[in-house]
Amino acid sequence: MAHCSIGGHRGGTLFIAMLCTACIGLFANEAGAQCTARDVLQNHLPLKKTPSANTPPIPVRSAAAVAVWKTIKVGTFANSFALRNALDAAGCGNGNSAGEILARPAFALSATKTDVELFAVSAAELGFQTDTASLADIYARARQLGFELAAAEVAPQLRLQYFDQPIGEFLIVGMEPIKTWKGEPVILTVANGGAGLILIGQDGSADAEIPVASRFLFVRSNEAAIAKAAHRPDDAAALVHH
Repeated sequence: MAHCSIGGHRGGTLFIAMLCTACIGLFANEAGAQCTARDVLQNHLPLKKTPSANTPPIPVRSAAAVAVWKTIKVGTFANSFALRNALDAAGCGNGNSAGEILARPAFALSATKTDVELFAVSAAELGFQTDTASLADIYARARQLGFELAAAEVAPQLRLQYFDQPIGEFLIVGMEPIKTWKGEPVILTVANGGAGLILIGQDGSADAEIPVASRFLFVRSNEAAIAKAAHRPDDAAALVHH
């Protein structure tokens, strides 16, 4: 617990009071931080493991057959400024391009609170057998299988809702790229490189070559969701009339 005492010379009272305020603020920030390397190591990290790179990929035949990886909430912030403040308060790092993307007018937030189901698949699981594949080809194959691109908001929201991300995991959010002020297309990655939980940007060009071992996060298309619920008539009817 932070402790500051005020006393001694009268002339130093104001300085000491200001120092106490800074101390309390520092401790409050540390208490709220979740993304720093120290916080991650003290969290649930030892209980989680990343998928082994040596495990042969199981080809995805349809998005309807893929289990939900994680459900998150979006639409919980009034504006991007509040969202960026929340990332700062949690101690989550931002790469330069990621920070710029979050401040761009094209970065939009949902106006209503909504649950979003995310599906994690590698490019190899989508059927690519080469060392790399272009981002455009990966997106096209994902859509063929019943996935859709996620909203850009998913990336920072996931960062704030995934504090137990294992070290070494990099999840590329399948999203429409957003251009920087210089016109460079960028997509976002939620990562734990070992020095804390971060949000980074990477090349979002259609011809960007991505290692097929890379894991992407997509949402499921309405058609795939209906197919998934087909064996439960009540669910399917609800989706059709939604």
